[in-house]
Amino acid sequence: MSAPANPLETVFLGLGSNLEQPLVQLARALRAVHEIPGTALVRVSSFYDTAPVGLADQPNFVNAVAELQTTLSPQQLLTHLLNIEAAQYRVRDARTLRNGPRTLDLDILLFGDVQIDEPDLIIPHPRMHQRAFVLWPLAEIAPELEIPGRGHVLELLVPLDVSGVRKFDETAR
Repeated sequence: MSAPANPLETVFLGLGSNLEQPLVQLARALRAVHEIPGTALVRVSSFYDTAPVGLADQPNFVNAVAELQTTLSPQQLLTHLLNIEAAQYRVRDARTLRNGPRTLDLDILLFGDVQIDEPDLIIPHPRMHQRAFVLWPLAEIAPELEIPGRGHVLELLVPLDVSGVRKFDETAR
């Protein structure tokens, strides 16, 4: 008898880049995510030009959110995402500035109803409810979404400054 398959989970990923042709970086990352075994890319938001958060002396970011369906565990998916980042020359080490420039950033925002608090993975993403560059594209593809412990995605956007978030023309993708 074979082991039962993992249930299909809905996952939302945050994608960002501000180095080495960010639009190309995100498009390449989405193709790689599409190739992850046991995972299907369901929807992708528009791409957004966004002002940096924290470290202001760097180029603007390109951000998006993708919805996936996967049979992988959160840790298995994280491993694939870290491999995609590494393949696109993302450097993660003690010398890397938090919120600094990067070729690619892939974050698991939500993974079904799963809540995880481990050193290398926190789900739901701990700061997503404070970031217009996450909530704006998330609201585009999942406007009815409830973020566990935080509230409805559209309500969370209300107090945020969205002036630094601008949708790219669809032909830019």
